[in-house]
Amino acid sequence: MVTLDLQNLLVCRNILKDKLVQELAEAVASPDDLSASHRFAGHLMEKAEQEGWSGNLIRALFLHLLSQEGCLAAKMAEAANGKIGTSLKDAFIHDMKKLLPALSEKAVDIVNVKLLDDYIPSLPQKLEATEYLERQLSGKATPEEITEAFLTYYARYGYGEIASYPAFCWNTKHQKLQGIRHFEAMDFEDIIAYKRQKEQLIGNTLAFIRRRPANNVLLVGSRGTGKSSGVKALAKAYYTDGLRLIQMQKSQLSDLPKIMASLRQYASKRFIIFFDDLSFEESDSDYKYLKSAIEGGVESRPENVLIYATSNRRHLIRETWRDRNDQQDEMFRNDSINETISLSDRFGLIITYLEPTQDEYLDIIDHYLQQEGISLDREELRILGHRWNLEHSGRSGRSARQFVTHYLGQMLDK
Repeated sequence: MVTLDLQNLLVCRNILKDKLVQELAEAVASPDDLSASHRFAGHLMEKAEQEGWSGNLIRALFLHLLSQEGCLAAKMAEAANGKIGTSLKDAFIHDMKKLLPALSEKAVDIVNVKLLDDYIPSLPQKLEATEYLERQLSGKATPEEITEAFLTYYARYGYGEIASYPAFCWNTKHQKLQGIRHFEAMDFEDIIAYKRQKEQLIGNTLAFIRRRPANNVLLVGSRGTGKSSGVKALAKAYYTDGLRLIQMQKSQLSDLPKIMASLRQYASKRFIIFFDDLSFEESDSDYKYLKSAIEGGVESRPENVLIYATSNRRHLIRETWRDRNDQQDEMFRNDSINETISLSDRFGLIITYLEPTQDEYLDIIDHYLQQEGISLDREELRILGHRWNLEHSGRSGRSARQFVTHYLGQMLDK
């Protein structure tokens, strides 16, 4: 049986806190105690089913710990684009020597349970970052080579959930980022029309990714025109380039300073903080948190963070005719009016989305139908699309998708 020397790790000692690693150490220390081996194997299989791991489960466990939990080397490599000091690198190589059996030997040779080799989970799945790590490790046999593979991975993806997910939400209760496991986003090719708007959105975001000057963005206009779909498509398209999306609610605005502070530690990543369908009433005061975050209060906004928002209102703060009434009580009326428009003015790039034309609307419907293998005559498409448009909420990408859903569900057989 292969032995593991995990107690002498230097920079990866945090993995010793993991319950499965502790149970593995007990099983290895007492190879004749089948109950210890089976207890570890049972819990490891539960984890494998939860995460969708396949193959050698001991190797999968340690790859998960090194990529998700990270270590001092991971933190420094993520911050310095894969370059770490020679002493830290030597310590990391030392740890790779200790971990080499767990990464290269058969599971059955470590713990005498055959099921842990070539495991097939009920719902197999692999994250893109994990697949990249496994490609980097392919054919690597020495501790030095394995070390370089991990450093390359850390430089590109980082570690923890930041490495694994393109989009996040803010967990208010625990005051931390939380990866969105089932993040749904369209491809830009599936967002029909709005060519100029897409070019503006992509151009600004690419400048941001490439460390060039870029603006905060407000996408404003008709409902259902693909404003939020475009922002989400960015996270899908540029995930491998280090872009991450953080979806937030208006009610979480007061947490923006904490979020900004937490994002500073991920220097190699670029973050878009995204507010969807944002607007404020006159009585709302939380918009001042957003103003401060955009311009920087006492503490400046991190250079790796931008704020994107969508709204149906050009001026995010609701303004009434009373606000423009010369007889209103406030002495300095212009100051009041300026306050209501000052928030939207802080977005350097404002992209406007208008209702699609009739032809654009039909093109959107036709595109979605073509994806389902259905091709309608243009005149039939015009009649059905126009009828749906009149009976529902007008022309928009959302309305087009709803028509296609209706057609596939109820009209296709007819």
